[in-house]
Amino acid sequence: MSRALFDLTGRLALVTGSSQGIGLAVAKGLAEAGARVVLNGRDPAKLAAAAATLAEAGIAAEQAPFDVADPAAVEAAVGGIEARLGPIGILVANAGVMRRAPSAEMPPAMWREVLATNLDGVFWCCQAVGKRMIARGRGGKIVLVGSVMSELGRPTIAPYAASKGALRSLARTLCAEWARHGIQVNALAPGYVETELTGTLVNDAEFTAWLCRRVPAGRWGKAEELVGAAVFLAAPASDFVNGHMLCVDGGLTGAL
Repeated sequence: MSRALFDLTGRLALVTGSSQGIGLAVAKGLAEAGARVVLNGRDPAKLAAAAATLAEAGIAAEQAPFDVADPAAVEAAVGGIEARLGPIGILVANAGVMRRAPSAEMPPAMWREVLATNLDGVFWCCQAVGKRMIARGRGGKIVLVGSVMSELGRPTIAPYAASKGALRSLARTLCAEWARHGIQVNALAPGYVETELTGTLVNDAEFTAWLCRRVPAGRWGKAEELVGAAVFLAAPASDFVNGHMLCVDGGLTGAL
């Protein structure tokens, strides 16, 4: 099998929400496969720290601080990145937030905050990058980061689950529109992955015991274990894969 199928040399990749966790791991993996990477987050200090972490591993990463929930900021940032660095060939739309409350008591502001980032923000990024890919006529790769909650439900996370479920349909719809332009739009669905954002649950002995019984693999996932799937969806190896959601969840969605 040719290594060229997974070679990202010469491609520019924008990874949103990449100052930590899954986004940072994916950005590192794309860079190791040859891509030039642009990190994104809302906090410039955290973004600089992430870039410094990659620099220690010998990876030079650009930084683009902006809020994906602000369509004007997204449009300006994407235009600026392309003017400065060249065309974005890979978008990994990873930025997301989680808020918890019983659905019967969910404040409207909480619902809107989650949807604004997890769904609206993904669309604004896809739109800004996708229309430029279409105009160039050279194709491209867009990877939406969903969740096992694209497939499952769990109490107190209605806006998060709704947003992630919507991403599966968004990937299919953008596939239906953009595949003829040589653009592949797919979704990556992580399971329960140990990151800074899941630390409280990881340290909850009762929850972790339940999870290890429920997941066929019997453990939490690691952010690095999403890299292979992300590189596949960003690489020539997936040129005929479109509108698909790839679960990386230790078997959680595949077994009762």
